[in-house]
Amino acid sequence: MTGKVESGQLCTVKPMEDASLLGVGDIVLCRVGGAQYLHLVKAMRNGQFQIGNNRGGINGWISAKAIFGILIEVAD
Repeated sequence: MTGKVESGQLCTVKPMEDASLLGVGDIVLCRVGGAQYLHLVKAMRNGQFQIGNNRGGINGWISAKAIFGILIEVAD
């Protein structure tokens, strides 16, 4: 299985204005452990977002403050 975004692809990210508009399956730019990553939103609860990858991995829960933007376009 390949990722939704492959290494070297140009990604356009829209700044996150309202995290309540996010849904499961959205790809977000977020801070995890001091670094920034694109991650898939896997679940949501009480203002928290479970993030993971397209291969079934779960990275944990983050707050809306750790989400900087939402992926809107991927190009080669």
